[in-house]
Amino acid sequence: MQIDEKDFFRGVTLKICSSLEIETALWRCLLYIRNFIPANQMNLHLYEQTLGIVETIAHATPDGGKCMSIKTSFSPKARRILESLRSIRIKTFNDPKDRDALKEFVLKLETIGFSSDLEFVFLDLVVEKKFIGVLSLVYEKNRKTSEDHLRLLSQLNEPFSIALSNSLRFREVQVLRDLLADDSRYFQDELHRLAGEEIIGADSGLRNVMGMVRQVAALDSPVLLMGETGVGKEIIAGAIHRMSPRRQGPFIKVNCGAIPDTLIDSELFGHEKGAFTGAISQKRGRFERAHKGTIFLDEIGELSVEAQVRLLRVLQEKEIERLGGVRTIGVDIRVIAATHRDLDAMLAEKHFREDLYYRLKVFPIIIPPLRNRITDIPDLVRHFIHKKSREMKLSAMPSFVPDTIETLMAYCWPGNVRELENAVERALILSQGRPLTFELLQPSQERKAKLSPPVAGDESLNLNLSIAGQIRKALAVSGGKVSGKGGASELLGVNSGTLRHRMRKLGIPFGRKSNWIKKST
Repeated sequence: MQIDEKDFFRGVTLKICSSLEIETALWRCLLYIRNFIPANQMNLHLYEQTLGIVETIAHATPDGGKCMSIKTSFSPKARRILESLRSIRIKTFNDPKDRDALKEFVLKLETIGFSSDLEFVFLDLVVEKKFIGVLSLVYEKNRKTSEDHLRLLSQLNEPFSIALSNSLRFREVQVLRDLLADDSRYFQDELHRLAGEEIIGADSGLRNVMGMVRQVAALDSPVLLMGETGVGKEIIAGAIHRMSPRRQGPFIKVNCGAIPDTLIDSELFGHEKGAFTGAISQKRGRFERAHKGTIFLDEIGELSVEAQVRLLRVLQEKEIERLGGVRTIGVDIRVIAATHRDLDAMLAEKHFREDLYYRLKVFPIIIPPLRNRITDIPDLVRHFIHKKSREMKLSAMPSFVPDTIETLMAYCWPGNVRELENAVERALILSQGRPLTFELLQPSQERKAKLSPPVAGDESLNLNLSIAGQIRKALAVSGGKVSGKGGASELLGVNSGTLRHRMRKLGIPFGRKSNWIKKST
């Protein structure tokens, strides 16, 4: 059938524009073209020039069209053949050398009917002078191209270039939509989790810490949380975020010690498509995701010196560059960092940059270990029992065996609050409905009988600490009762008024602020 080039162009364009689904448009276009050219299939291929990868994204035969993702890595010779389309626009593959160079590509597409025995034609697809892909047209068996065919096919470059470009933009919109949905789920999960984290000891062992939290929360100043592993640095960081004007924004946690050095830039700052092998799509980093919110850099002391330099620049300039990108992106963030390491010692050993240290240490908060706030242990135990019982779907709350609280308060807790939580969970598992026991725990040597002679620097030599320890033991026995028969003042042999005065001075709660569990007898 003969047709004028303009009419052919118009017919093809109408078919391409007949559907927003690229596979349907490709199929309708093939059915139209078959009236003039003996084609058996058409395919759309996206060309990733920086990676040398061709991705087949849509395929059509007379039976219908479908989307797909078949990726082929092109050899340097195959890439040169492909990029030669820039000048000739359309190419038939009659030369055996050319066909041999595309052998791997043809083999990959055999599953969709591509074959080296069939005649096929490539058309280049260019948008704004950028080579974005290829349209391939495969002939029926024993049919060949002709000059008339090539004349008509030369009308397809522009409309299919636009179709492929629109398809790519639509894919990007879908990716962004999925990213936003993912961010939304992530933020909601974080907010629900943080909202459920109660600060146990806010009025007792963590009273000073929470006072500092309230002081700094309303500001945008960086905060450095310091303390041993397991003391609850993430919970304190979450409290700062919840009390801040940024509480409606994201709270993004980064465990700096869990990210390999080779991926740290990509994780923190993101990367552009094609920035490195395997970067097949754009990715936003943690700093970009934390925009208008708070980023929590946990275990900051684990960052390499090289990564510290790049982090310092972000803190100074308030902008990032994605890996492989050239555009700077402004970020409005509040930084909270945390570490269990001795940063002063790391400074002396040149393992931590001095300028970053002072940039982060604008407002340091030291979180005490659990052994220094044993008055919080009864409340923590009760909290974890309720929490773990709900998680384990226990019908009844368990009771304690005698001396349970005293046993827990005598232990040194090297793993701090995290270890206590795990100990409660383990005890619940082992209890099988019986009273809870913590027999696996052994009191620390310094809390047992004083068998070893004290040495210089030993905390047991501190008079206030010794007095506080005796008062807490008495309160544990009396169940928090200060005066009267069986009260702590009677047990200690002091006036109740004197004892209350001493407790205020030592920061030991009593009355409504206390929540002692009486030692069982």
